[in-house]
Amino acid sequence: MAAASSATSVHDFTVKDASGKDVDLSTYKGKVLLIVNVASQCGLTNSNYTELAQLYEKYKDQGFEILAFPCNQFGGQEPGTNEEIIQFACTRFKAEYPIFDKVDVNGNNAAPIYKFLKSSKGGLFGDSIKWNFSKFLVDKEGRVVDRYAPTTSPLSIEKDIKKLLGSS
Repeated sequence: MAAASSATSVHDFTVKDASGKDVDLSTYKGKVLLIVNVASQCGLTNSNYTELAQLYEKYKDQGFEILAFPCNQFGGQEPGTNEEIIQFACTRFKAEYPIFDKVDVNGNNAAPIYKFLKSSKGGLFGDSIKWNFSKFLVDKEGRVVDRYAPTTSPLSIEKDIKKLLGSS
């Protein structure tokens, strides 16, 4: 697995899925990715999960993928087990996109993929992720193209996704 410092693309990383199996992100080469840190008990949960599902439904057949990483670092709003998180997202919001193992996105124990994302696109207030539902848009080559705040509606990113898919 690549260290965040030597990685040149998201495709250089291996992450764990919710059942603990390794997933090589190079399997997503050629796809446009939206990488999001998610939480089940956040004020932003309903709108984000609802709109993420709409985007996924609309563009999944055109090479778009959402990678969701549960995180409990913000207000303890993702306390559940991976199984509970998947049950919640898939039952309540019909999430069909992959939900990975719960990770830290900030601090010394931040997942390497998140260290890379943050170093590629610092936020308005420096590198650290500010809250649940921060979003990173990644092109087909695995390069981080843009970063969106937690309050940015997923549907408002649609034009940027379409541009990367080549379907604008």
